[in-house]
Amino acid sequence: MQGFAQFYREGGTFMHFIALCGLYIIGVTIYKFIFLLMKFNTNGANLMKQIQKLVMANNVDKAIKLCSAAGDAALANVLKAGLSRANRGELEIQNAIEETVLEYTPKVKKLTDTVAVFNNLSTLLGLLGTIQGLIQAFDAVAHAAPEQKSALLASGIAVAMNTTGFGLGVAIPGMAVHMILKALENKIFNDIDLYSVKLVNLLVSREKGTAPAEG
Repeated sequence: MQGFAQFYREGGTFMHFIALCGLYIIGVTIYKFIFLLMKFNTNGANLMKQIQKLVMANNVDKAIKLCSAAGDAALANVLKAGLSRANRGELEIQNAIEETVLEYTPKVKKLTDTVAVFNNLSTLLGLLGTIQGLIQAFDAVAHAAPEQKSALLASGIAVAMNTTGFGLGVAIPGMAVHMILKALENKIFNDIDLYSVKLVNLLVSREKGTAPAEG
């Protein structure tokens, strides 16, 4: 801990800005994991299987209640929108689904891209710190008194190296986090694409009396 404190102190002013970037990334990561895993996510295959059973039993109202029980899960609400138009034709079903997808897209994607922005920002701040440190080091070589030259040179190099290291230390894990968040979002949207099409086909087949066999 003392080693990091010294490392941080010797890095200079830009270390504070990089640290703020890191704190932002951590905060958004916690927020996004809670919402993507606990609020917007659901077991799509299991939900669709239950909906199919209820629709085939002509119990659409119960299927709608099943979706409502999933709270804010994006897929459940998209399917609920389609089920609520079950007897109004294919076009209205698709329109209701598309409208709900458009409603949930910004909610699911909220703040994710800002993680990438702050990853880049921390890297650039580290680069600025490197430049500042090199300027200090060259200035010490050129103008400092002989007895101060080695200390000032070491200080400038410390600023250059520490800010670079700290910036990369924030950005690299941040890139991994951003990749994971995007993967979780893509899973949600892939499930929506897959099971909304399955629902439309199921409801249209039901109207035509050609609903697929269970499973």
